[in-house]
Amino acid sequence: MPTLRMLKTFRAVARTGSFAAAAEKVALTQAAVSLQMRGLEQALGRQLFDRSGRQIVLSRDGQQIWPKVEQILDLLDELDADPADSMVGPLTIGAVVSVIGALSLVVANLKTAHPQLDVKLLSARSDELAALVEAGDVDIAAVVARADATLPDTLKWTTLYSEPLMLVVSSEIADNDPQRILRSHGFLRFDRRVRTGRVVEQALQKAGLSVNEYLELNSIETIVALVRENVGVAVLPLLHRGNWRNDSSLRVLSIANPPMLRTVGMIQRASYDRPGITQAIIDTLHG
Repeated sequence: MPTLRMLKTFRAVARTGSFAAAAEKVALTQAAVSLQMRGLEQALGRQLFDRSGRQIVLSRDGQQIWPKVEQILDLLDELDADPADSMVGPLTIGAVVSVIGALSLVVANLKTAHPQLDVKLLSARSDELAALVEAGDVDIAAVVARADATLPDTLKWTTLYSEPLMLVVSSEIADNDPQRILRSHGFLRFDRRVRTGRVVEQALQKAGLSVNEYLELNSIETIVALVRENVGVAVLPLLHRGNWRNDSSLRVLSIANPPMLRTVGMIQRASYDRPGITQAIIDTLHG
């Protein structure tokens, strides 16, 4: 009969892909992890791992039982957890860098209203955050929607807001024609390795706009600071609570009608059941 300890160790091995890494997660020696996994295989009468290569990988049987083990352990966690709407205990929230400013205000408001919440806030790329949420290392994350809008069945998506892609220029530039501006001024491009950068590239292509490449950076705030100094121009999502339209050193121009949008949403595990916290985040962002 498999033990709960065996199932937890199996989950750690499946998530990390390594007996050594799993040993650190479950506070066992590597030999103990290996012994437990042998015991689990004997209890189930299946070979769960392919040990023919240098790395341990799940066999077909191992891949089949992994989601079932996750479901069993998630249900047990729910039995041990505080009530779903309880605003106490640990909470790890992630966000892409361009959303972290708005989300930090959410965290501050949550902490003020619910001092017994132990909140940790971190930033990473959308794909990295999705993996962290799926692995259970992050509870909730604000990310940029994928172009194909696909998510694994283990994750749940809630749309938070959408931001139009706009041409952002220094107030010293009087021209209102996006194509002339983009051809005659250096283009400050947002990092194409991440989703927002790819959304910007898609917006430029859809609008039929060519640019005068100058710099590629991975910080929207840095790009906007350079635009204020008239170092170059940029196409960026009009950040939620960014207040650029009221900034006397900037001008914000449309590049398409209707505009292309960057959609920001919240992902969490499908089994995550703290609706009070989820709704509090949504309400604060829209407040």
